[in-house]
Amino acid sequence: MSKPALILVTPGFPKDEQDTTCLPAFQQFALSVKEQYPNIQLVIIAFQYPFIARKYEWHGIEVISIGGKNRPKLFRLLTWMKAYRTLQRIKRNRPVLGLLSLWITECALVSKYFAKKNNLKHYMWLIGQDAKTSNQYVKRIKAKGTEIIAMSDFLKEEFYKNHKEMPFMVAENGVNPSAFPDLNTEHRSIDVLGVGSFIKLKNYRLFIEIIGDLKQQFPHIKALLAGAGEEEQDLKTYVTELNLQDTIEFAGLLDHRAVFEVMNRSKVFLHTSDYEGNSTVLMEALYSGCYTFSTCPLSNSGTNHLQICKTRADFVTQMAGKLKQQNWAWQRVTFNTMDRSAAKIVDLFLR
Repeated sequence: MSKPALILVTPGFPKDEQDTTCLPAFQQFALSVKEQYPNIQLVIIAFQYPFIARKYEWHGIEVISIGGKNRPKLFRLLTWMKAYRTLQRIKRNRPVLGLLSLWITECALVSKYFAKKNNLKHYMWLIGQDAKTSNQYVKRIKAKGTEIIAMSDFLKEEFYKNHKEMPFMVAENGVNPSAFPDLNTEHRSIDVLGVGSFIKLKNYRLFIEIIGDLKQQFPHIKALLAGAGEEEQDLKTYVTELNLQDTIEFAGLLDHRAVFEVMNRSKVFLHTSDYEGNSTVLMEALYSGCYTFSTCPLSNSGTNHLQICKTRADFVTQMAGKLKQQNWAWQRVTFNTMDRSAAKIVDLFLR
């Protein structure tokens, strides 16, 4: 008899094993489920990306790409219909434990309808901007708190504030310790590091301004920005306008392993995002030994080596105090592991 299937329904997934920058947190989730639950067959359905409809294996896990390509209107509806038929085929061919939808958006809409029709368990993982009032899918799905797993305390409270439903559980983001290089406890050549997508939400103009302010106290400060996105050229222009081109280096888009390598060479990690559900990159920086400064907390309780700042002046004051230190004690801070969160979620389907 076939292993029971747990179906992960997501807008996108890596197109191959070299595609390490696509949703790295959920890559770790999938690998963790495979490792911890060998008697369960994880099946991943990706609605929009990869852009080609096909079935393939990723680290031995079955992935079915619908190939929606983020096309709107009628094409969107066709993507949903193809995904629904794919779910029907899976259920015909093997026992199904249930469905887990990433984000409370289109994937959750299709999955909830399918689960209800087939008397299957279905949970939705609330991950970020889907907690906002602007998410119209919540009403269409009629999402209930008993179906929703929040990725952080903040998202749990935000969803209740905006939609008057309280997620029943928190399963936080987490790191996979085996993916990291040995901790560098010696010299670190990068004073301040930033990693992420160059989009307006991430607010890298503030990052650049903070480095400019810090340069007045630390003339030889070296900062590195790793990533890519629609604002990249504007950010590079802003760096030139502030005469910081010898201070801030743009590293481009790095694969996941390369990100860990630069974190391992960095003293301070600076995160200036306007909104975060439960930031993967903050957890990775903490586990890499970086002292972290962020606009967004990871939980309601404090986290070692994570300083929350709300203003540019606050960032500058707090970071300057740290950069003046002569002796740095590099140590890993484990906020959470993905193994722990994967176990919390999968156990819901095994009850």
